[in-house]
Amino acid sequence: MSGLIAIVGRPNVGKSALFNRIVGRRIAIVHDQPGVTRDRITAEAEWNGRSFTLVDTGGIGLLRGEKSGDVIIKAAVEQVDIAIESAQVIILVVNAQEGVVPLDREVAQRLRASGKPVLVAANKVDTWGKENEANEFASLGFDKVFPVSAIHSLGIDDLVKAALPHLPVESKPVAATGDETAPETVEETAEDKDAPRKLQGPVGPLKLAIVGRPNVGKSSIINALTHSSRVIVSPIPGTTRDAVDVPFSVETEGGRQEYILIDTAGMRKTRRVDDTVEFFSVQRTEDSIVRSDITVLVIDAEMSITEQDKKIADVIVENRKACIVVVNKWDLYDESVRKTREEEIERRDRKQRTEGQEKTMSTLVEFGAWVQKKLFFLDYAPVIFTSATTGFHLDRLLEAVRYVASQLQQKVPTSILNRALRTAVDQRQPVSESGHRLKFYYATQVRLAPPTFLLFVNRDELFSDQYKKYLGGEMRKAFGYEGCPILLVPKPRPKTIEPMRKFLKPDQSGGKRLGRPQRATRPQRSQGSSHPARLQSRSGRPQERTPRPQSGAAREESRGRGPKARPQGRAPVSQGHPQGRPFAPKGAGPGAGSTARPRSFKKKHQRSHARGSNRAKGRRL
Repeated sequence: MSGLIAIVGRPNVGKSALFNRIVGRRIAIVHDQPGVTRDRITAEAEWNGRSFTLVDTGGIGLLRGEKSGDVIIKAAVEQVDIAIESAQVIILVVNAQEGVVPLDREVAQRLRASGKPVLVAANKVDTWGKENEANEFASLGFDKVFPVSAIHSLGIDDLVKAALPHLPVESKPVAATGDETAPETVEETAEDKDAPRKLQGPVGPLKLAIVGRPNVGKSSIINALTHSSRVIVSPIPGTTRDAVDVPFSVETEGGRQEYILIDTAGMRKTRRVDDTVEFFSVQRTEDSIVRSDITVLVIDAEMSITEQDKKIADVIVENRKACIVVVNKWDLYDESVRKTREEEIERRDRKQRTEGQEKTMSTLVEFGAWVQKKLFFLDYAPVIFTSATTGFHLDRLLEAVRYVASQLQQKVPTSILNRALRTAVDQRQPVSESGHRLKFYYATQVRLAPPTFLLFVNRDELFSDQYKKYLGGEMRKAFGYEGCPILLVPKPRPKTIEPMRKFLKPDQSGGKRLGRPQRATRPQRSQGSSHPARLQSRSGRPQERTPRPQSGAAREESRGRGPKARPQGRAPVSQGHPQGRPFAPKGAGPGAGSTARPRSFKKKHQRSHARGSNRAKGRRL
């Protein structure tokens, strides 16, 4: 069993800052405003391998015999007295910059009457040159005074080391003796390493975050469940500021179940948060939702479902947390609902017609359906109607918590999961706007809390939100998961892998050409007609070739035979004609020694031939 160290003192001396420094986390709210901490904040801490429980308390702002009309101040002092009684060692925090004040003497007198070991921590000694300022607090009557600075972490180690000897010694497990032998160590084989790991749910006590708007009864529910005044309850909205962890255990037939109830501050609309303390309180509430296993959303039955309730529910959905909706203060409407139920029974006995009339809700089932209709995005959460004042249906709340926790531990076999997925897809095929069809290949569960399923598909962009909601509803019908969000993650199938030869570098391919396969080499042409770039000699070296002559006369000259004698009366050969055809000189007619017909004669002959063929066709018709 670990010991308990309580931090006490008057308001605004740095108790919460010292608490956060020893724990090593920002748990308590630290602010210059006095009286920020009200409840007892507990946390598990470890120092040099020694574990203990540290408690932060509110400031004692009342002298002995002084009365105050503030309910919160009275409740904070009562919480300090409870912490003093349960602690093994107490750390009295004072302000070294202000010196000894009457409230310090009042707190010292309270601690001296308890008979517990007390260590004085003179806080706000920010430099080592001001250590002598702590000697003034020796007048409080305690032997050990430690100059510390919670902000700069000065002197913290000496203070904690002096407190640890006053804590009870932790019991160590007794080693086996006699005929009992120690269990043999089994070495992990390669097959065990390669084996798939089993899915694990929440480890340790189940964390339940109680969230909601201010003054809806969150702290009252925690006190009613624990049968104690663990947290401060008052009709003033915003009483709770810090997130307070309250250990809670329940004895059932199956054994002892451990829970941690997290009392949080009320969340108002963002535009109404005008105080830095409230801002940090809302942040602590959001952090509590993130670290919780199940979130309990508390709604005021008198105020019905408001816009802020829907915003808080949206935060729960965004963090994908299991949820239970609790409608508190049902005792205010219990009598009216009972009368409405009796009137409905009498109307049915008289067989009175109710056509055209608005249906009145008279049962808890109908009210629960109405709540789920309003919170349509959180319709998977069970609805419980309770009353923290009378204890109405608090046992059902614990049953709902146990049931949702068992749903979080559910592991669906892969074969059954794929069978249910195939049935859901057959009942309703996915629709795509792009024209491509969404195909499902395989599904498996990869996480328990929240239930997460990995779906192997052909293209993940075709998996629309509407179809995802449909598949989630079908899986909820098949496997339950009441109170748990279902997360479906599509994973596209990898595309076709292209051959590696296409991506090889020249040094890896042996100097060969990459990409498309090389075509077969064409046979070499003769020297006179092959292309200059493709002409090669037998030795493999490229060889220049003579350009193609443009006319017959040029071809003869290139062969060395000289030009032939042209016959008289023939026109000279045109060097610019592509085929070297002779034509008649300008002004010469068709019979002037030219062998080629004029171009106009050819077109005229074609037109006359076409007209004659058309006439022949007309005669045949």
